[in-house]
Amino acid sequence: MRRIEVIGVEGLGEIESGDPLGRLLVEACTRLGVDLLNGDVLVVAQKIVSKAEGRTVDLREVTPSAEASRLSAELEGKDPRLLELILGESRRIVAKGRSTIVVETHHGFVCANAGIDLSNIGVHRALLLPKDPDGSARRIREEAQRLTGTAAGVIITDTFGRPWRLGTTDVAIGVAGFGPLIDYRGQTDPYGYELKASVTAVADQIAGAAELVMGKTGRVPAAIVRGCELPQHDGSAQELIRPAAVDLFRGR
Repeated sequence: MRRIEVIGVEGLGEIESGDPLGRLLVEACTRLGVDLLNGDVLVVAQKIVSKAEGRTVDLREVTPSAEASRLSAELEGKDPRLLELILGESRRIVAKGRSTIVVETHHGFVCANAGIDLSNIGVHRALLLPKDPDGSARRIREEAQRLTGTAAGVIITDTFGRPWRLGTTDVAIGVAGFGPLIDYRGQTDPYGYELKASVTAVADQIAGAAELVMGKTGRVPAAIVRGCELPQHDGSAQELIRPAAVDLFRGR
């Protein structure tokens, strides 16, 4: 019987800039009596990664540009200081309206507010995405492997909306230790039909599964997902980004 197990990793406490996140995660697993196993995936919320990497900004120290001020007047209730940060983290604006601005970040992610977070950080503070989420995942994986001797995969997750469905879900923005996509093209189904377009975003599926135990307010910033089929190559979350040339939502 196939089974997937998701184990919440609790008890990390408040993460500060410079904290050794890989070691803290391993220590939390040890306190919970949970061993990282080969083939596990350690899923880590972007928020604690950004905090450890010093990506917190004091909004009181941000001076809005003329462009940020113009956008603030156009978008309902949008702080021009936040818009200044969004513009600084973005390659371009993809869409905007009412109180929403969707951008393409310097990483290539298309998301609202450039992934900048204002919740659970403190008054007057904003949290930017890691500069290199794949690199963050690799560093956590290397430290965990050094301390435990096991080769678990690592995912850094963030919460994204979707243009064609209501609600948000967690997705992988950083990956290390396995491939984020399973390509079934060329295989045949039980009826002999050759699959022509079936590519599964397994890293996003794992991120969404981990969110079921991590939640938004329960202070569970990481999870172990066990029992998944994983492509056996060291991949990157960049593989999950649909090229603009074949993206019907962004056009050619």
